[in-house]
Amino acid sequence: MTLEHALQVFVDGFCFTRSFTHPFLSERLSENLWRLYDAPRRRPSDTYRGEEYVAWELPPAEIDRRARALVRDKFAICYLLPHGTDDTAMRAAFKALGYRLGSTEPFLVHDLTDIPTVSERFPVRRVLTTEQAEALAKTAGRRQILPEFLTQNPPPMRQYIALDEAVPQTVGWVSSVAAAGCGWCNSMFVLTAYRRQGIARALLARMLTDDKTAGAAANVLLASHAGAQLYPTVGYTQIGTLYLYTPPRRAS
Repeated sequence: MTLEHALQVFVDGFCFTRSFTHPFLSERLSENLWRLYDAPRRRPSDTYRGEEYVAWELPPAEIDRRARALVRDKFAICYLLPHGTDDTAMRAAFKALGYRLGSTEPFLVHDLTDIPTVSERFPVRRVLTTEQAEALAKTAGRRQILPEFLTQNPPPMRQYIALDEAVPQTVGWVSSVAAAGCGWCNSMFVLTAYRRQGIARALLARMLTDDKTAGAAANVLLASHAGAQLYPTVGYTQIGTLYLYTPPRRAS
């Protein structure tokens, strides 16, 4: 998988997951720059969510100029560097513009050719009913999958849960969003009391197996630095690092 294709998966998957309540759109401004933003609101008084500008192999000053010419309110820049690339010059360029580095996130890909077989201490189930979706939303504190996705064929996303049937309780979850011919791994989470018991690996193995069955070319994700220790154990490879920059507070 090329870095460009993986970025398109990220763009499509990210926009999908932000569109549960209101459409979040993507626009490719150039070969190396995307704008991710709220669709127009009905009322002028409605608040727009912050925009994201996703870029690679572009001078930070050019990204800043393009973003400020288009943005309606707040924005951030997601800058991707290939794994192992020296980031010194890039960091210095953003710092000179007054940007603040909020976080760095490993960017990983699974080619679906070597998916481990993982025993399920807690059964993994795909969410197929509205009742399961509502129970998951209650446990997670926010909606993870919309009921209408359950009846679409092919589904735009698949949601998985791990169950402690003795309680009973949902103890972990993850989803795969169909994006650019691949899967976008979203919201991998295990309740604190149930971690280090193989639940995350079991959830990921089931999701990846179903991605492969569905004909996906790969699965792509952004990881926390802690998560980056987990994902290679099921076959993910880091291909880049995403840097999240926020601009200085000044007039656009």
